[in-house]
Parts: sequence; C-alpha cells; structure tokens
Amino acid sequence: MFEFERPNNGGEGAILVHIDITGAFEKEDPGEFMQLATSAGADPLQFISGQRSAPQSRYYCGTGKLEEIKAAVHEQCAEVVLFNNALSPSQERNLEQALECRVLDRTGLILDIFAQRARTHEGKLQVELAQLEHLSTRLVRGWTHLERQKGGIGMRGPGETQLETDRRLLRARIKNISARLEKVRKQRDQARRSRSRAEIASVSLVGYTNAGKSTLFNQLTGSGVYAADQLFATLDPTLRTLALPDIGEIILADTVGFIRHLPHKLVEAFRATLEEAANADFLLHLIDAADEERQENYHQVQEVLQEIGADNIQTLEVYNKIDLLGMQPKIERDGEGKPIRVWLSAQANQGLELLKQALTELLSDDIVEQGIRLLASQGRIRSRLYAMDVVKDEQPQDDGSSLLKIRMQKIELERLLSQERVSLEELLWLEPSED
Repeated sequence: MFEFERPNNGGEGAILVHIDITGAFEKEDPGEFMQLATSAGADPLQFISGQRSAPQSRYYCGTGKLEEIKAAVHEQCAEVVLFNNALSPSQERNLEQALECRVLDRTGLILDIFAQRARTHEGKLQVELAQLEHLSTRLVRGWTHLERQKGGIGMRGPGETQLETDRRLLRARIKNISARLEKVRKQRDQARRSRSRAEIASVSLVGYTNAGKSTLFNQLTGSGVYAADQLFATLDPTLRTLALPDIGEIILADTVGFIRHLPHKLVEAFRATLEEAANADFLLHLIDAADEERQENYHQVQEVLQEIGADNIQTLEVYNKIDLLGMQPKIERDGEGKPIRVWLSAQANQGLELLKQALTELLSDDIVEQGIRLLASQGRIRSRLYAMDVVKDEQPQDDGSSLLKIRMQKIELERLLSQERVSLEELLWLEPSED
C-alpha cells in the first residue's frame, strides 16, 4: 500500500485499488494505472493493492479488502474509488453502496479520459457512442425510482416502464450516432480514394499511448498538434503532407494511441479513426525505447493492429526517446540491407533525417527507372507521366514516337496503365544500351 500527500490541483480525491489475480493470463500494470488516474485529473490519495486467486463475485475484492478501502475513503475524504480491473455492472453497484461514493473501473476511467480529450465533432461522437454502450450494461436497477418495482401496497409504480423508456432512448441515441459515424467513415473512404487516384502514398503513425507520436508528427511536418507527457493526449487523427526525396509528397497521419486491454467498445467506436491505420500504405510503429514495458507494449499494439486488420501492412519500427538512454541515432537493417528499425529522439530532434532516409528507401523499394518507347497514339500516357513529374529525359523520334526515361514507383505506373487499359508487358521497354 502506498500513501500520497493530497495534491491541491482541483482534481477529485481518489483511492486507487489494484487487485492482482494470480494465474491471470494478462495482468494490469500498477504504474500505468497511476498514469491513467492522473491523466483523468484525479488526485491519488492512497494506493491499495491486494491479491486473489479469483475475483469475488459480489465485490471483486474480498470483504477484508473492502473494509480497508472503506476506511481509506472515510479517512481521506475521497470522492471516487478507481479500480485497475474490469468490474461487472453488479460489482460496481455493490461497491458504490458499500463504500458510499462513486466507483469506476479501468474501462470507465479510460472512457472518462477519452471524453476529456476529444476535440473534433467526430471524436466527441465516437466517445459518446462508447460511453452509451458502456452505460447500457449498467442501467439495470440503477435508478432509485426503480425500487418501486418490488411490489406490495404503495410500492407499485412505473419503475419497469421508466427502465424500458431509458433503454429505448439509449438505443435510439446509439443508433443515431452509429449512423452519423458511418457517414464519417464513408467520407474518409472517399478522401482515401481521392488520394489514391492522386497517387499519394499514405503513412500512419501507430504505437502505444505516450510513445511520442504527436511530438514526432510535429517535428516531421511542422504542425502544432497537441503533444503532452500524458496518456491519450491525441484522440482525433490529423493528416499532413511530408515531402521525401525521390518519392515526392506523402500523407502522414497521427492516430490515437493504443493501450493494453483497450476496451473492445472503444475499438469499435473508434473504428472510423483507426481505419486511417488499417488503410494506410505503410505504418510507422513508434516505440518508447526508455520504457521498461516496451516489449509488452509492442505486443499490445500488434494485437490491436490485428483486430482492425492492419497487421499485414508493411511496417518500420521507430524507437523513440533514445536521449533518455544516452544512445546515438541509427538505422538497423536486415540481411538484405533493408531498414527494419530506426532509433531516434523526436523531442531532442535527433535522427529525423535517418527516419526520412529509411522511409524513402522502403517506399522506393519497387522503383521503375528505365527507358520506354511511347507511340504517337500513346500521347495521353506521355502527358500523364509529365503531369506526375516522373519523366527525366525525352528524345522525339522521326516516326512520331518518343523515347522517355522515367523514374517512379512501380505501383503508380501499374495504376496509371490500368486506367489507360495497357499492361506493363504491352509497353515497349528499352534495353539499357538504348536507354
């Protein structure tokens, strides 16, 4: 048990409870729990830990631990008790009755942080959807007027009707928000198709929360995205262009951070946002190199990427905050010389050029740099190649054809030819001697 001096920052006084379930496949991190509580604006007054072989059905913790928590609530005049565990609706209600104060589990705490961080209309809709779906499981006997439904003389009343009304209003609101978010998703799809037609590669920054994604994003693009040393500083995705040598402009997207045991309802609610990662051409997986839990955090991010269908996208690992380890920036390569990891510090502005170099190498991995002969009838292809600024040299011929030397990504050339209904094999490629 750890005790704290009560801070005076206007936050709610909170008792933090961490119950370690022995034999649990995945355990919560008490240190991360402290960060979640402070990120939500709570003033931690006391940290109470315990251990059980299995959760107790009524209170999650045992009755002895419950008395310890109750004593701490009264002694510290706490306003809320935060559990670093997932509580069932009945456990949450039983605890609130026993402790005579509000009780929030880990999911409710994360939802509260998300509600504070959402800035855009879309972000607020996504948070509200997750909160309503979380609340829908907690409506049963959650209102004092429903005690009338026990029956007996003078105890009969509209309790059940009120409960059904609440549920119906909740379902209607959830349906309304889901429809609006579906419209947002379609708009994002349309924007992505437009970028695809413009042949602009999209790269998404993904990683565990507080790994430094927004700081790196700002350093690379010169943006002013809010960045802070706290969990979930960024909720709303931000897109900016980034110019790379030989590649040209790409779209870089900053996305919401992941966390272990991210509530499934949040993943569902933020699917429109997370699709920026799922539909990206390339991922930059940012990892806090100075975090002792970096390996576990890495696996947690991989799990979320798998859940949203982004686990097969080509990825470059970026280890951030190396200034805290006294390391120098570097690029790690595989046996074929291909970049697989970049070590840098976004805050100290170290290694950013190495990241751009690695990204350029990977995105230009399949570059076509060769001469082609275009016939007079293929003038439309010629004009489009010039519009893409990929023609490096041209030699007009007497028969009306042109010898062009081009340098561009193979996927972009295939896309152009597909739109012109011409295959790569149909083009008249020049031998190196003719080039």
